[in-house]
Amino acid sequence: MAFDFSFEIDAVDSGSGGRNGRFLTPHGSIETPVFAPVGTQATVKAMRPSDLQAMGADLILGNTYHLYLRPGDEIVAAMGGLHNFMGWHGPILTDSGGFQVFSLSDTRKIDADGVTFKSHLDGSEHRFTPEKSIAIQENLGADIIMMFDECPPPNDRAYVEKSLTRTHPWAKRCVAAKIRPDQALFGIVQGGKFQDLRVASAQFLMELDLPGYAIGGLAVGETKSEMYQVLDWLDPVLPQDKPRYLMGVGAP
Repeated sequence: MAFDFSFEIDAVDSGSGGRNGRFLTPHGSIETPVFAPVGTQATVKAMRPSDLQAMGADLILGNTYHLYLRPGDEIVAAMGGLHNFMGWHGPILTDSGGFQVFSLSDTRKIDADGVTFKSHLDGSEHRFTPEKSIAIQENLGADIIMMFDECPPPNDRAYVEKSLTRTHPWAKRCVAAKIRPDQALFGIVQGGKFQDLRVASAQFLMELDLPGYAIGGLAVGETKSEMYQVLDWLDPVLPQDKPRYLMGVGAP
């Protein structure tokens, strides 16, 4: 039975447009705005799940690339999924593995179908496609999963345009590959530092009518003013009744 991933808005700030609300998941609600601790390898460093709960954490992030390589998504699935594996029974979000794979610029090869890369652990060769990323994330069992996308260099317009011709079809393939009804698949808006490409990416993803939308390709070296400019472009474009996830920002 499909879960109703609804976003309930309680209040909207008249100055910034910030929304105070709740995103409902199978493991509880996420109060927004929210800052999520990162548990890259299924643990937040130096913190027990009980500590995180006592601090009021609503959401923990896990890393698909690292968990796929070690201990392996099938092992996590055999143990009942990330919630049981971590001992954390609140909401969890996993990324697609795309950012880590594409950051391995010296050891990966990209094509229209996916990416071949070498493990940073032992040099073994692996292949990620949209379908593979979704399958791994379904094994991990997070409440929110991310589409497989490319995070391109933000200043190279020609490359960003080429990248979107891969990323957008990959989004459709992720939607088609997704099986589990108890996971919310978020789209990721790309487009570098170019307003028209950002808006086009958002509009493409909105046609897929996803439960939420992330903004990727930021916090990768640009200034805060440049990041805020991209957010200003996208704020009136993205749907007001869906949650938004600003990826990679390490300071609230």
